[in-house]
Amino acid sequence: MKNLLYIGNQLSRKTKTPTNIDTLSLLLKQEGFVVKIASNKTNKFVRLLDMLYHIIKYRVTTDFVLIDTYSTQNFYYAYLCSQLCRVLRLKYIPILHGGDLPNRLKRNVKLSKAIFNNAYKNIAPSGYIKASFENLGYVNIVCIPNTIELKNYPFKKRVFDNVKLLWVRSFSKLYNPLLAIKILKELKDQGIKASLCMVGPDNDGSLQETKAYAQELKVDVLFTGKLSKQEWITLSNNYNIFINTTNFDNMPVSVIEAMALGLPVISTNVGGIPFLIKHNKNGILVESNSVKAFVESIKKVINIPCEANKLALRARKGIEEYDWKIVKNQWGNLLDNRLFY
Repeated sequence: MKNLLYIGNQLSRKTKTPTNIDTLSLLLKQEGFVVKIASNKTNKFVRLLDMLYHIIKYRVTTDFVLIDTYSTQNFYYAYLCSQLCRVLRLKYIPILHGGDLPNRLKRNVKLSKAIFNNAYKNIAPSGYIKASFENLGYVNIVCIPNTIELKNYPFKKRVFDNVKLLWVRSFSKLYNPLLAIKILKELKDQGIKASLCMVGPDNDGSLQETKAYAQELKVDVLFTGKLSKQEWITLSNNYNIFINTTNFDNMPVSVIEAMALGLPVISTNVGGIPFLIKHNKNGILVESNSVKAFVESIKKVINIPCEANKLALRARKGIEEYDWKIVKNQWGNLLDNRLFY
């Protein structure tokens, strides 16, 4: 079985939400891969040094280096790690995250070509990222979606007596959490009984800003902070609509999870979201940063509950292709030329 080195920000034990490096590394270990990880260092510079150190330390025994690659500052981590892999003649595989990554390709053309043209393969979690890269001339792209273990997500049919909104994401300006507060305020102003729960840790100071904004608008919002996967799945039983307010996106696992749980999803129509949600088929897509569009869609859900539950059923059915039982064979074929049963 192959030896893997997984490079990324493993900060979930600190203050951050679990990311791909936390979940995928464990799943690959379950299939027999030997997986080493870097890095869980909090300081950004120390984390980068730790990543580079691991590449050098395990250069002889590593078959593939997996590199989580984002559009933000992590992009430069990916660049430096990938170029060290090139020097050491290691096969590396960038895993492409972040809905704004296509814009990064245009802003940093030379660095992007150095990373992605020399990769063994680039993994796109969505058709959106795959198409964006191919449109710019990159050819070594393989689409392997973000995955969940479907058995851990019990489907529940929802009742729509009141509006009970759930928002799950790290608090970041990219994900536009303030919009959720505006939506709740507008619902209440229209005399609609509504509540909102926002789950996730702070990423860039947006959590405190969102709390302050809720106080300013005089609306009560439940802020849970960071929850474990099981804690928020349990919490979701108390809610009946999932809202995704982001300005940029790729293939968010939280939306996949909400669809698996039976929560009708209303999301902004950005990035890779329309590759996951088909409007009025398995969810509802709305214009970004539009309070009016969200509120009208929420009213539609509660006024026609039978249709909302049909959306949820189709979403659950469609999300079966993201189950690890299926996705693991794509990873097995890529990394070890084999299928898992």
